[in-house]
Amino acid sequence: MKLPPTDLKQHIARFVQNEWQKSRNNCSGNKLWAICPTVGNQHYNKSLAPKGAVIINRLRIGHSRLTHSHLLSGSDPPECTTCQCPLTVKHILIDCSAFTDVRNKQFNVTSIKDLFEKVLVDNIINFIEEINFYNQL
Repeated sequence: MKLPPTDLKQHIARFVQNEWQKSRNNCSGNKLWAICPTVGNQHYNKSLAPKGAVIINRLRIGHSRLTHSHLLSGSDPPECTTCQCPLTVKHILIDCSAFTDVRNKQFNVTSIKDLFEKVLVDNIINFIEEINFYNQL
């Protein structure tokens, strides 16, 4: 029985996606899993300016110049001057007490997953701009 290649493409794509999902589920401490537990097509706001899209993507994966530049420079990890804890994207977006008022004005969530699922990206960008971190990410 002859099958056209187009019939196999769908099956191969599904197999690859399932294998990728299994691999991702088995990774401990996977930051991406916290905000998007399933692999596949993610829909992003296409109305964002290119710089805004870069900022949102960096925040989604938890990596930014501000929080990860120490890896390239060989210096100590940055610390939050207010809370005296490691400076992470999650800390900036969800936990830091220095930004509570601004955060409550833009959004009110308790997890990174909820932030990216329930909050408009414009509010996230406005928050980052208002706390003067936009150009540091």
